[in-house]
Amino acid sequence: MLNKIIHFSLHNRIVVLVGAILLLFAGTYTAFKMDVDVFPDLNAPTVVVMTEANGMAPEEVERLVTFPVETALNGATDVRRVRSSSTTGFSVVWVEFNWGTDIYRARQIVSEKLSVLGEALPSNVGKPTLGPQSSILGELMIIGLTSDSTSLQDLRTIADWTIRPRLLSTGGVAQVTVLGGDIKEFQILLDPARMKHYGVALDEVMQVVQDMNKNASGGVLYEYGNEYIVRGMVSTADTTMLGKSVIKSVNDVPILLENIADITIGAKAPKLGIASERTIPAVLITITKQPNTSTIELTQKIDKSVEEIQKQLPKDVHISTDIFRQARFIESSISNVQKSLYEGAIFVVIVLFFFLMNVRTTLISLIALPLSLLVSVLTLKLLGLTINTMSLGGMAIAIGSLVDDAIVDVENVFKRLRENRQKPEEERKSVITVVFEASKEVRMPILNSTLIIVVSFVPLFFLTGMEGRMLVPLGISFIVALFASTVVALTLTPVLCSYLLGSRKEDKKLDKEPYVARKVKEVYAKILAWAMHHKRIVLGSTAALFVVSLVVFFTLGRSFLPAFNEGSFTVNVSTMPGVSLEESDKLGRMAEEILMTIPEVQTVARKTGRAELDEHALGVNVSEIEAPFILEDRSRDEVLAELREKFKVIPGANIEIGQPISHRIDA
Repeated sequence: MLNKIIHFSLHNRIVVLVGAILLLFAGTYTAFKMDVDVFPDLNAPTVVVMTEANGMAPEEVERLVTFPVETALNGATDVRRVRSSSTTGFSVVWVEFNWGTDIYRARQIVSEKLSVLGEALPSNVGKPTLGPQSSILGELMIIGLTSDSTSLQDLRTIADWTIRPRLLSTGGVAQVTVLGGDIKEFQILLDPARMKHYGVALDEVMQVVQDMNKNASGGVLYEYGNEYIVRGMVSTADTTMLGKSVIKSVNDVPILLENIADITIGAKAPKLGIASERTIPAVLITITKQPNTSTIELTQKIDKSVEEIQKQLPKDVHISTDIFRQARFIESSISNVQKSLYEGAIFVVIVLFFFLMNVRTTLISLIALPLSLLVSVLTLKLLGLTINTMSLGGMAIAIGSLVDDAIVDVENVFKRLRENRQKPEEERKSVITVVFEASKEVRMPILNSTLIIVVSFVPLFFLTGMEGRMLVPLGISFIVALFASTVVALTLTPVLCSYLLGSRKEDKKLDKEPYVARKVKEVYAKILAWAMHHKRIVLGSTAALFVVSLVVFFTLGRSFLPAFNEGSFTVNVSTMPGVSLEESDKLGRMAEEILMTIPEVQTVARKTGRAELDEHALGVNVSEIEAPFILEDRSRDEVLAELREKFKVIPGANIEIGQPISHRIDA
């Protein structure tokens, strides 16, 4: 089989060359068009159920809301785990399905199960709501809104009714959550003294004000061949008009709402959370992306939308998009891995050239490198995967192995061409024949070496859960690139050898072995001779090193991911449950002020508490701070040491310092 492949390639050289060129163009085009992400999709099919239970303590929320929801969902088809969190006035239930379950089918199953709850929930509890379809790393960007003169109430109104709808209309956005500012609402402030004076009971007021500020439908009127739609136009934003609502009549004298109450526009209470940017009260907008959406492309769309929105806002309203940007970390990570790829390729070029001391042989060996990597990229595309740190890592690991097969083939071709040249004229074979026989000799070593390396990566494909989702793309990119290099060595390499190494000029260059190779052989011969005369020392040293390595292995720490620099701190400041939002806000502001004293920190934004229907349900006693930084004169560890020392002055608070992506994976 392998002989036939080599024979076909050498007798169809133009076809092989054209195929390699087409592969080069197709792979390059695909590489530039593929989605780029931090990690592979690590999220099992998960449906989030959120329920507002205003005013209820965590114990009541768990017993009266969370437990009935969990009970209804536990027996659903393909459900592997149900988790929940109950906080003051809010319940979140995460329903995780088996890997491979269609997410839309999962959401349909959950919706059907929730529909049977019926009267199981208390009357004052909101309707269970499905959260947006997102993932662990779905949090895309945090946008901050601050102003010089615009009130926090107007700022929140702008965020809720101008910015949020515009961002939700962007393709790929799953959810836009708004936190901070004051939520605008109409407030009817009843006066008990006046109610007593007019003889009005609370129930009478409640019956009138319930849904009073809505237009009423009056049906359809047909007259004179025309159709008239009758509408009761009572909806208004004027508090004076609202005050004209009739509560009841006493002796044919109407008692109006304004007679017993003051109607104003104020801030909704109680507040669920507070936000700030650079210690200034602000409104923070968190954007979550849908699964299988390109982070880089969606970030560019949002940036464009924000630029257009900024033109429509009051001049004193400032929009900042540098608080948290997942794209920034992706670009940095991918850039670092790409840099490693380039550096590895350059070192391979240098080593090959010095050992072969021939430009043409080096070029033939190196052709396998880009072609193998591009085949790996095309395979990832066909499998629906993305370019991420794991798939690029697999390619980086493979770089050294990709040229091995080609080198073995090229070296043997050198040798056979040189021997053929030294024969008498009548005994010499054609270049094609020599190349075929030389490639045929090494075909099995090439294939066997590839299979041995591949076998060492096969266990990755038996990993399940999050570990499998993380490491399988690495294995795929590595194995595919390695097999591609073997195919190149059996097809393209012989063809290039027949074209570039068949001339008499090249034979003369190869009469003498390269200087570096000769010196390495001389040194190796001495070492080998010494080792053969000191067998016990060599074997004993090897065994001792093996034992030491085992001891070291079992004393090493363990972590799912290695430590890496994301370019941002995520600081959690938590205090005792029961602390008021105002007191928690003071502690959070202290932490912000400390962060602002660090020269490397670029900006600071804080969330204290939670937003409405936000699955990241933090109590009012918890603050989460994002602080992007740029390292210059100091290392990250030095900056962390200074931060921890300064945070000691904050009383009664537990402070955790992490990083955005790691924090979300760990959670």
